[in-house]
Order: sequence, then C-alpha cells, then structure tokens
Amino acid sequence: MCKPLLYHGIYQYPTDSMNPDFLVVGAGVAGLRAAIELAPAGKVLVVAKDTLRESSSEYAQGGIAAALNDDDEVSLHEQDTIAAGDGLCDPSAVHALVEEAPAAIQELIDWGAEFDREGSKLLFAREGAHSRSRVLHAHGDSTGREIVRTLRRKAASLPNIEFHSFAAMTDLIPGREGGIAGALVLDEPAKALAPITARAILLATGGLGHVFRDTTNPDVATGDGVASAYRAGAVISDIEFVQFHPTALFVTGAPRFLLSEALRGEGAYLRNASGERFMDRYHPLKELAPRDVVSRAIVMEIRRTGADCVYLDLTHLDGAHLKERFPRIYETCLLYGVDLAKQPAPVHPAAHYAMGGVKTDLDGHATLPRLYAAGEAASNGVHGANRLASNSLLEGVVFGARAGRAMRNEGSCLTPLDPPAPQFPGISETELRNLAWEHCGVLRGGDGLREAGRLLDQVAFEHRDNPARSDFELRNIYDVTRLIACCALAREESRGGHFRLDFPQKETRFQKHSSIRIQSGGLPGDVRFG
Repeated sequence: MCKPLLYHGIYQYPTDSMNPDFLVVGAGVAGLRAAIELAPAGKVLVVAKDTLRESSSEYAQGGIAAALNDDDEVSLHEQDTIAAGDGLCDPSAVHALVEEAPAAIQELIDWGAEFDREGSKLLFAREGAHSRSRVLHAHGDSTGREIVRTLRRKAASLPNIEFHSFAAMTDLIPGREGGIAGALVLDEPAKALAPITARAILLATGGLGHVFRDTTNPDVATGDGVASAYRAGAVISDIEFVQFHPTALFVTGAPRFLLSEALRGEGAYLRNASGERFMDRYHPLKELAPRDVVSRAIVMEIRRTGADCVYLDLTHLDGAHLKERFPRIYETCLLYGVDLAKQPAPVHPAAHYAMGGVKTDLDGHATLPRLYAAGEAASNGVHGANRLASNSLLEGVVFGARAGRAMRNEGSCLTPLDPPAPQFPGISETELRNLAWEHCGVLRGGDGLREAGRLLDQVAFEHRDNPARSDFELRNIYDVTRLIACCALAREESRGGHFRLDFPQKETRFQKHSSIRIQSGGLPGDVRFG
C-alpha cells in the first residue's frame, strides 16, 4: 500500500483504511463495477462525494441496452450506436461496448439484478433510434437504481473493498516521477482536506449537468472529474457535446425531474401553450425524433410563442397502464401537483448527459500515467456526438470493468507532491449556471460563445480560508464552463448534441474529435481536432 501524504500539515488520516492500493472516485455504476474487478488485486477504496446512494446512475430511469433478444444481433446494436453518434463514434469503442454487453448483463443477473420479465422471459422494450427491442428495464423506470443496488451489494461482499462517503475529491495529486500519485479529498464530517495516494486512480465521477441552470442530474454532478483532470494536465476531449433531454418537469420549486422518452414511445404528445401539437413542423418522426432534434424544437417553439415551456400530454392514454408502467415518474409528478392521467405536464429541455470528458483509450487510461476514467466522466469515443438511448448504464458496466482490469497492472506508488493551493472564482454559482445555459446551451452561436469567454476571463480568483465543498464545486463548474465554451466556439458546425445557429450544417473538416489541455498560466490551450 502507498504511504499517505501530509497535505501542507493540515490533516492526515490516522488509519491505513485511507491508504489503498487503488482509489476509485465515485460510487455509481462505473466506479462500483471497477472496484469489483480490482478487489482480487489489492485494497480498494471507493470514495463518494455525498451518500453512497447519490449518483447519476441512481437517477437513470431509462434502461440498459444489449443484443439479447431472439430477433436481435450485436451487429445491429453496433450499427444503431454508430448512426446515433452522428459521424464521431470510435468504431473500436462501439464494438467493445456491444460485443461485451450480453455477458455484462448476464453477470448482473447472476449477481441478483431483477430486470422486468414477462413470465420467465426478459422483457425487452424498443426506444428511439434502436432498430430492435433490446432495452431492459427494472421496476419500470428504476433501472439505474436496481443496477447500482446489485453492484453495491456485490462490492460490499468483497473484503478488499472499503467505502467512504461525504469525501469530495478536490484535486489530483501529482507524482514526482510524472503522472498521478493520488487525490485530495474534502472529508466533510472531519471538516478537513486529506490526501490519498494509490497505485492507480479511477475517475468515475459522473456527469456535469449541474454546470447548467436546468438539468436532470443530481446536485453532485458538477464535472469534478473533468475539471480536476484538466487542472492536472490531462487531455479533455469532445466536451462541447452535451445532450439536453427534451422533457424535464418544469414546475416552480420542483427539481428538473426527467420524464423519460419512453413516455413519448408510449404515445405521449408534445403541445405548445395553445394546445397545438407542433413537432410535425420540425421533424417527420414528430415526438419520436432524436433527443437533440426534439430539444431544439421545444426551445424554438418556446421562443416563437413567448411561453416558458411546452406540455407533454398523456391524457389520451390509459391511466391505469401509466401508473403501472411508469410508477416512479407518475408518483413524482403527482407529488408536484401534476396527475399525468388527467393533465399535461409542463416540460422544458435540461442538460442530461455529457458525451465528452477525460480522454481515454478503451481500457480507461487517461493521458497521464496512473490516471484512469470510466463512465460519463470519460471520453473514449463510444458515444460520438450523440449518445444512443440506454447505452449510458451499459458504458459504465462495460468500461468500468475494462478500467478495473487495466488498473491491476499498475506497479508501486509514485512519490506524491503537494498539489497547488486552490484559488476560487469570484462569481456566484447562479451567475455561472445562467451563463452556461444562455451561451452554451441547446442553441449556440459564435457571438454568445465569445461573450461567455469574455465574461469568464473577467472573473477574478481569490484565496478562501477553510473552503467548503460548494467552493470547490464552484471552481469545477467554472473550469468546465470555460472548456465547453472554448471547444464549442472552435467547432464551427452543427453535429449531434452541438448546434450552432451560425453554422447549422455538418462539415467534413470537423468530423474529428476535439481535444484541449491546460497551458502555462492555467489558461486553456488551443482546441485541436484529430
């Protein structure tokens, strides 16, 4: 095991429990699956920013896709994934995902995952852009929760895995020999910063939705893995590609709770403030158009009508079936005063999923030695410019396992160095999130992106005594917003989740992955495409 580092004399954990062979940052699907794979090779510590139950995986209503149905084939899942990626999928990453999917699902079942069945047979649903019924669900609309439950129980049964909650990673610790030696975490109960060194570190920190004013993601999704890897010198790739889910509940005082596209698959209509169905003006598939198309259509309709939102109407469908098919969605909407069986739900697009992140290979290696990433925090090219529905949980399972296997090969620990003392942006979180939504949201333009860059450049940084978790999150939101603005401005085209009003067409010269890394002085370097 690695020796702990005393960070600026502030605090050091008194036991070896915080001195693992392998450090996994994040307790969602990717982190848990990696930890299970690592357990035979040494002591594994899984740190969670909040409770062990608070992750984006827990909120995943949609299913998990795999070619297991009798009329399906791995090659068809592969084709559908590549088509959804809008020209930017890495074919080798896609092949790994779909080829390993059936065995990964069977493994979850063997570990106790209870997927929905029809009699004794697995029940497969068909979702947007899938050519076959290949999507498994659990308890109707709680698939992510069931998979996390299964993996957490499996991980907890392994003696080499330990968990530590309310430990938010703030920075990566550089190694004297180059590469990453560990991570600095904020132990909230102890009110202290603590360094953790390890042979290898996995960033499984989830998404960055909380960068934006409206998001379906939990509050913990502040892009921590991307921001800390960027500050440490790792390459960030395709960060401009953010998927905005078209239908999030839009009720004052309510979270932007996701109303799954499966509702539209069941026959729900989108109506404007006048009660008119409008999607036929934007796409021939109407409500079943791809997510990015529906999100843009809703924003355009809101701008055209001057309303605050549009409405998702299920009142023409069987109410008893809705309650049985979507129990969590139905009860949550009812909690906020919307009975889906009797009234249309007000909805608005919200940031949902990041296709880009820490650049990795197919085994999770980042561009810095000893640093790995998996799940939504990583960018391995599997989703391209636009993720296929129900491939996100699958990515966490498949690539979490691959990263865990690769990490086992890392040797002795690096010699840790003190990370730089943190500086914090002098701007409020609300201002930052509004800026990101206004200039880096569903509809982007060169003028707005340049304005975002100008406003971000004007922000002064300051030292803070005894910084709280919210201070570190603010710094991460700032860094990620800046990266998105830089890369979105450089990509002068529209593709997948990235839409430029001033460049509405795809361009062959941009059928490449973006990459960006920090330069001296802490500023983003030039955006490269390759």
